[in-house]
Amino acid sequence: MKVIDRVALILDIFSRRARTREGQLQVELAQHQYLLPRLAGQWSHLERLGGGIGTRGPGETQLETDRRLIQRKIHRLKAQIDDIRKHRQLYRQQRRKSGIPIVAIVGYTNAGKSTLLNALSHADVFVEDKLFATLDPTTRRLALPDKSTILVSDTVGFIRKLPPTIVSAFTATLEELSEANMLLHVVDLTRHNASAQCQIVEDILAELDLIDKPRVTALNKIDLLLDDSRIWDEESALSYLSGQTEADENTVLISAAKKWGLGSLLELISQTLSRTKQPV
Repeated sequence: MKVIDRVALILDIFSRRARTREGQLQVELAQHQYLLPRLAGQWSHLERLGGGIGTRGPGETQLETDRRLIQRKIHRLKAQIDDIRKHRQLYRQQRRKSGIPIVAIVGYTNAGKSTLLNALSHADVFVEDKLFATLDPTTRRLALPDKSTILVSDTVGFIRKLPPTIVSAFTATLEELSEANMLLHVVDLTRHNASAQCQIVEDILAELDLIDKPRVTALNKIDLLLDDSRIWDEESALSYLSGQTEADENTVLISAAKKWGLGSLLELISQTLSRTKQPV
């Protein structure tokens, strides 16, 4: 039976989810960075074939060869990703000149971020009930209730103890968060450990030095908390759950799938951006 560790499993999932060229390069880089320090011992069964003082066994020679090949591959991948990052930087400069605020959607994996982006902007972002269904950042233009325009970016989902190789490989993607004027934190309210997942996202944002960015929290999937024996509409569902949930002024209840609460969410985003008035 094949046995792999947690990081290898996450990287395997990432490799299946990557759809764009950028996503595939980032995953491949993370895989090679993960593999490089683990090459030692791969060829130990061949080392004893070499003999004599000053000679090296074929196992050692193969290990050095593999190490050199992987280092070259890592160098090439980083160069290609740097080229993509430069293109992204040009896009960011154009967005700054336009003066349009940027809202980045963050959250634990499978919290419903892509579904929310689709619901808000009628985008056609890939959505599936799977871990890390979205690896590649997607940005869409959106009109707020006050008729102003914002750009909303979907990002890769976070997870507990996000491996350092993944964080380093996805720097180009995570840079979208640092450029944002505001973060929209999507929380899957149906999870039994929703508060723990929420805290994990906060911890990762702190590691990325983004904890002080203006924030709005959307408690998602409220439709799954309702009694199936009763027919619910948006007004009755929000009225009922508002009395059952403790939320502050920067939090809103939504169902991205049902498109419930999106009006209140957009209103809150508009108010938060108007209060901060950060330069783009």
